[in-house]
Amino acid sequence: MITAVLFDIDGTLVDSNDAHASAWVDALAQAGQQVSFEQVRPLIGMGGDKLLPTLAGIDPESGDGKAIAESRASIFRERYLPAPAPTDGAADLVRALNAHDLRLGIATSAKAEEVAALLRVAGADGLFTATGSSDDVDRSKPDPDIVHAALARVGVSATSAVMVGDTPYDIEAARRAGVPCIALRCGGWWSDADFAGAAQIVDTPRQLLDRWRDGDVPTLR
Repeated sequence: MITAVLFDIDGTLVDSNDAHASAWVDALAQAGQQVSFEQVRPLIGMGGDKLLPTLAGIDPESGDGKAIAESRASIFRERYLPAPAPTDGAADLVRALNAHDLRLGIATSAKAEEVAALLRVAGADGLFTATGSSDDVDRSKPDPDIVHAALARVGVSATSAVMVGDTPYDIEAARRAGVPCIALRCGGWWSDADFAGAAQIVDTPRQLLDRWRDGDVPTLR
């Protein structure tokens, strides 16, 4: 019996993946590191602890790494929010699950200062049993720490939950935590082949809600 649904935010509830990639490009440029949007975009879904060493060989705990991460957060907040729009059906899906007394949690690589703003953009603030961020754990996706933390916050075991995300990092993190993951195509960039291991692959939150209402999503029955 599924009693909880864990959500990623960026690309899942808010169409913000491109904005995050652009913020990283801008922040790295300010630090004298020239990288292209195309280099950054496939890494969105990881936290800065993974992205910086993968992309630029920078230790995220170094002075430079911390300065770039702080710059990225400021740039994202000041240049790119609240421009991103909700993904199709995001608020309707969250409201419907909430109305059916499912516990709702957040499993995101976003920073704490961004979570509330992004949920407001999605029209889903105030609807979650518990929220958290990458600030709550030492390692971001695809490590399972964020999923484990979300399970603990909503108070359920892995066998009672399902996750909804939009990147291979969501699928991998959920798999390693023992939670099935439904992949959404609306995050962009990724092909269905990249979603190997997902319990379901659907286009948008709205399509997932329609299937759930039709009893066609076994992980939510």
